[in-house]
Parts: sequence; structure tokens; C-alpha cells
Amino acid sequence: MKIDGKCHCGYITYEAEIDPDRVAICHCTDCQTLTGSAFRTAVPAAKDCFKLRTGEPKIYVKTAESGAKRAQAFCPECGSPIYASAVSDAQVFMIRLGTARQRAGLTPKSQIWCRSALAWLMEPGSISRIPRRQTG
Repeated sequence: MKIDGKCHCGYITYEAEIDPDRVAICHCTDCQTLTGSAFRTAVPAAKDCFKLRTGEPKIYVKTAESGAKRAQAFCPECGSPIYASAVSDAQVFMIRLGTARQRAGLTPKSQIWCRSALAWLMEPGSISRIPRRQTG
């Protein structure tokens, strides 16, 4: 499936070919911290199926629990996370689903690092729902 996306400010744009059955949620504590949220949703794209169309991301290198170094690419203007990859000889780009224009149609098929998942996240139906922010 062909997707395209951009950061929040539009400085970085990309296109990619992905397998929608590989969309996954990661609950690891690194993803929680790097997103400022409860989890991260991503989809892999092979190196030859991912193309930056505009902009140049800033790279932050983090060391995973396994000791592997991962490049975290984000927009230097607005801070939107775009993808993660190996530091050297990246063959796969883990695209951050929130940046994809087609995100509404890309349902996660798996969850990883569930041992780190926040307990309240497993019961989202019990949390009140408000259609949009109320002013006032």
C-alpha cells in the first residue's frame, strides 16, 4: 500500500510503500518517553520503499535495552517524530503512523513490549469520551 505523510508544520514530507498488516503498537518505556504518550504506533518500510520528498530530519540516537543503537528522526522545526531506523546501514524505516495521511485506515495488528503497557490503557472503554474540546 502506498502512503504519504508529513510532519505537523509540513517541513518534512515523505512517501512509502508499506504492508498494512505490519502496523504495530509499541508499549516500551522508550516509546512512551519519546512520544510523550502511552505508546507509539509504527509501520515498517524497506529502505528502497521509503523516500523523503522534502526536508531533512534531525537525528537523535538512543540506545535500546538490547544495546542496539536506533536513530530517531524528527522534524527540526516542529519536533514531529517521523521514523526510526538502525544507525548504520538502515534497511528498514519504522514510520510513525501519526504522520501518515492514511493513518485512519491503518489499524494495528499487533502490540509489543506489553509488559510496559500502562494498566489503564487496557480499559479505554471505561474512560469518558468527549467528541471535541469544549471552550470556556
